[in-house]
Amino acid sequence: MPPSLSQVRVGLLTREWPPDVYGGAGVHVEFLARELDRLVDLRVETFAAHGSWDRLADANAALQALSTDLSMAAAVADRDLVHSHTWYANMGGHLAKLLHNVPHVMTSHSLEPRRPWKAEQLGGGYRISSWAEQTAIEAADAVIAVSAGMRADVLAAYPAVYPDRVHVVHNGIDTSLFTPTPDEAMPRGLGLDPGRPVVTYVGRITRQKGLPHLLRAMRAVRRQAQLVLCASAPDTPQIAAEVEAEVNALVGAGFDVLWLRDPLPRNDLVRLLSSSTVFVCPSVYEPLGIVNLEAMACGIPVVASDVGGIPEVVVGGETGVLVPYAASDATAYEAGLATAIDSMLDDPGRARDMGSAGRARAEANFSWTTIAEQTVAIYNAVIGAT
Repeated sequence: MPPSLSQVRVGLLTREWPPDVYGGAGVHVEFLARELDRLVDLRVETFAAHGSWDRLADANAALQALSTDLSMAAAVADRDLVHSHTWYANMGGHLAKLLHNVPHVMTSHSLEPRRPWKAEQLGGGYRISSWAEQTAIEAADAVIAVSAGMRADVLAAYPAVYPDRVHVVHNGIDTSLFTPTPDEAMPRGLGLDPGRPVVTYVGRITRQKGLPHLLRAMRAVRRQAQLVLCASAPDTPQIAAEVEAEVNALVGAGFDVLWLRDPLPRNDLVRLLSSSTVFVCPSVYEPLGIVNLEAMACGIPVVASDVGGIPEVVVGGETGVLVPYAASDATAYEAGLATAIDSMLDDPGRARDMGSAGRARAEANFSWTTIAEQTVAIYNAVIGAT
């Protein structure tokens, strides 16, 4: 007989965990774990706690990740179910399933076949990460996709996965932490002029996030706008140099650019977002885009590409502007970004209304409590089926 829901022992396997959170997957795991802990017997296994083999200190990062997965798999022998996040931990979940004969649930935050640029960062390790993801996803008892768009991508990329095993559970937002907190002292303390509009970007420096597109688009935006880049953790020296060159070109053209190269503490990020005029998400691939939820919860409008799960979060014409993206026509995409940003700067009243609508949508549709309950329902189903 399966254990009762509150007695289900769950091992949550993750690379990112506070304070080592650098992307949306880490934010997801942090807040999901907080809610799951109220519903099940939860233990979180992290990369930081397990480490990798010393003998692999100079090896490819993918090999280091696999050594951590071995340690994770060994550590969850007392769990009724394991739940892994991202390819880094997926193989740990898969090995635990085989070793301990327990169900493996995995949340798919992105897909390696949809991120070919990762080969720039991982080299041959990209083939290993792709193998690890495919092996785990095809054998998992349940796959959680963070958007309907992501579910479609999973089934297209991995046709061997049974559709009834792939479930949609969106990312969420804590609207008590991310809440409108305008503070003129915040932009002023960063050297910004609080009387001028602020365009804000938050994200890693990776091909996926499309930052070079935004930097080129800004050349056509009103020059009174100030651009704030919360941009860190470049994947490779090449993209770091590309972004640096684009920023220098923008500054040379007379734009004010503030580049914050280290992640802001959460309270400071909330104040910055709340003091911004518009938030821009120029991603070329985005299963959901939790940064858009953070901006919406802070009451500011979003300009974003219409890729992946973004349209499930940002309602075009209501909470922001969606810009069509096509890899074959970067010039048109960048022109669309510039036009959309200018439309927010030219009509502050409309921008404020969209920000208010975004806040209301975040509160109504993206509660972590609901997301945790949906996740536990999936746990219960797979345990009952084994």
